Amino acid sequence: MSKKFKLKAEDIKDLAKNRGGCIATDEILVKGRKVGYMYRDEPHNEMDSGWCFLAGDESDEYMDTTENHGVYDVNTIANYDPDIIKFLDYPEGSYFLRDEIGELVEMKD
Repeated sequence: MSKKFKLKAEDIKDLAKNRGGCIATDEILVKGRKVGYMYRDEPHNEMDSGWCFLAGDESDEYMDTTENHGVYDVNTIANYDPDIIKFLDYPEGSYFLRDEIGELVEMKD
């Protein structure tokens, strides 16, 4: 089964080029929801940015189903939700949640 992405390939602009790959869920890419939770892990290889993008309310069961997420270019996710761009240079271990007024805010341990 092929996915029907919310944005067409020709609609993707250069907003965050050369940032590497990331993991993102279909809640963002197929359903078109904003990023509600993003975090940066240690990259697995030189092409991995370490970033993971979720709508924020995906269940464990949803995340355990590999068809519900994939590896994408960070630039693609920036086109779906430009709010992420200002945080892309934050270091590994950073994470952000969308607050009650709809802003992505950095969370501290």
